[in-house]
Amino acid sequence: MSTTPQATEKAEVPEPRTPEAAAIPAVDPRLLVREQGLKGYADEFKRKIRSGEIGSLPVVVGLIVIGIVFQALTGNFITSYNLDQIMLYAAGPGIMAVGIVFVLLLGEIDLAVGSVAGLAGSVWGVFATDLPDSLAILLGVLSGTLLGAFHGLVFAKIGVPAFVVTLAGFLGWAGLQTWVMGERSTIPTPIGSFVGDLTKYYFSDVAAAYGLAVVVIAAFYLAQLRDSGRRKAAELPHRPHSEILLRTGVLAALVLVAAYGFNQEKGLPLSLVIFLAILLVTDFVLRRTTYGRQVFAVGGGIEAARRAGINVAWIRTSVFMISGTLGAVGGLFLASATGGADRSLGGGNQLMMCIAAAVIGGTSLFGGRGKVWSALLGILVLQSIVQGLNQLNLSSNAIQYMITGAVLLIAVIIDSVSRKTQKSAGRA
Repeated sequence: MSTTPQATEKAEVPEPRTPEAAAIPAVDPRLLVREQGLKGYADEFKRKIRSGEIGSLPVVVGLIVIGIVFQALTGNFITSYNLDQIMLYAAGPGIMAVGIVFVLLLGEIDLAVGSVAGLAGSVWGVFATDLPDSLAILLGVLSGTLLGAFHGLVFAKIGVPAFVVTLAGFLGWAGLQTWVMGERSTIPTPIGSFVGDLTKYYFSDVAAAYGLAVVVIAAFYLAQLRDSGRRKAAELPHRPHSEILLRTGVLAALVLVAAYGFNQEKGLPLSLVIFLAILLVTDFVLRRTTYGRQVFAVGGGIEAARRAGINVAWIRTSVFMISGTLGAVGGLFLASATGGADRSLGGGNQLMMCIAAAVIGGTSLFGGRGKVWSALLGILVLQSIVQGLNQLNLSSNAIQYMITGAVLLIAVIIDSVSRKTQKSAGRA
């Protein structure tokens, strides 16, 4: 009996992987950027531009262009005197703009910050005539906190859009400011009041400006080193020490030149010290605390934040309280610069300046993206324009409004285009 051999098919068995091959992890391409030298940095820069990750680049370029243009037109724009004047009048609106940054991170707007500043200044002025200076200042600041809490509660609990709530506040608090002032059109700053020193006191010792510069440089270097170490330990893209030194060197050159400029005039202004302190504290809150991460989360997506267990109503309310508080502090700076409280304090273009500073500095109008340092960069742009126009004898409100409006529109267009580019690149 014959048998027909059956063809047997052997299943292909993959060759076993060696331990070395199995241990090779996927490498993030960003980790290779710095290993490729200048070419790697150039390619990374092109990638960020294509994907809309431009950060503060437009505003930095804008500051440079403004300096070059006004220096060419006036011949003496880049001077220590102009540096002093820019920082003197930037502190008040800049502090108010920090509060606006918090609100914009939620994707909302606060149209009442100017009226809150004016009312807080009036509250301080009225009480400063009869009460101790410190108590009058505290009442002025608390008035801003309470107004911000009112805006936040009506928005978060009742559901009235923030635009409508703060627009009503813009009108209502301006009227309340007039009522608080009574028949007095102005209330001069009392002699010896700390509010008067806010924009008039200078640390005349040259060591003060250079000392602050050294502290800023050291803090920046240590923060960069710490962040790089933590990312390296987590096997994430991180900056090598050489790059940290380069970035620190650039910052050192800028702040030391600024310190030298201040010392050529009256010294280090107290207003700048307070402004920087507020920036550092609020930056820490946003970037290093759970609360700050929750603010970004709510701005990035309300429903997702709610499902993650975040108290959305509290975040919204507290953000408007921060905006109101910083608006009140800014109002005290405005009162200091004008010599006291008056019925027009916080009016005019103050609201426009605060919102424009935050947006021009790089904070997105659509929420979830921005830094408090945007307020500093944005207000520097605006005050540089104002100072340059003053030197050209073009200080009329009409021209300033038109130029500021144009700059604001350009900033919003850049933000919108950047956001669309990020979405198309899958990064938004």
